[in-house]
Amino acid sequence: MSGRNHAPALVLLHPLGASSGTWQAQLPEFERFFRVIRVDLRGHGDSRLKDGAPRACTVQDLANDALGVLDALRIDRAHWCGLSIGGVIALQVAVTAPRRVLRLGLANTAAVFSPPSIWDERIETARTQGLAPLFAAIPERWFSAGFRERESAEVERVKSLLADTQVQGYIEACSALREVDLRARLVDVQAPTLVISSAQDLATSIERAEELAEGISGADLLVLDAAHLSNVEQAVEFTTAVVDFLRD
Repeated sequence: MSGRNHAPALVLLHPLGASSGTWQAQLPEFERFFRVIRVDLRGHGDSRLKDGAPRACTVQDLANDALGVLDALRIDRAHWCGLSIGGVIALQVAVTAPRRVLRLGLANTAAVFSPPSIWDERIETARTQGLAPLFAAIPERWFSAGFRERESAEVERVKSLLADTQVQGYIEACSALREVDLRARLVDVQAPTLVISSAQDLATSIERAEELAEGISGADLLVLDAAHLSNVEQAVEFTTAVVDFLRD
């Protein structure tokens, strides 16, 4: 937790396989205006799981984990901003615990993800070969070619976050993404919402973002010139848009 103790709380939720370090570029500005709570998903970053077989896990379970952090901090309501799996977790909170959400930022995410077979393949690879084969292609999926060339040090920094991901946590998160489908619940979102997409995102398409923006009453849609990690590749534009939206 960082930032201003008596300011509105802002929960940040990171993408699959990474950690709260994904938000490094946003912290200086976010901490000026908010009490920032960065949550590591179970088995990611500093959120360690005891050794054992992966358990059944849903996006609601991951949402409950994040809500538990707020409960422990005695924070009733907060802004929520999530990217990729972090976005759908924030969306889950908005539809099942609406009173806990002030404003909602959904970045490079969707109400439903790839066909279940994709996640079954990832789970099997993680079980039999570990995470290295899955993480090898991440730079190409998360960053555009131009950004990888210009900002190789930042790409390496983000790649380093993957080392703290446990196989168990990754599999549980994949299981949650395999089952989630919140398309019918978009009409239940009550919080003002900003949807952020990227023109070069291979993981979550602009069409998925448009589905969110059209399904959530009054939602705004912003498209950035980036790949999947828009908050890293277009850090200034992303940060400015989110701060302006949350402080509106």
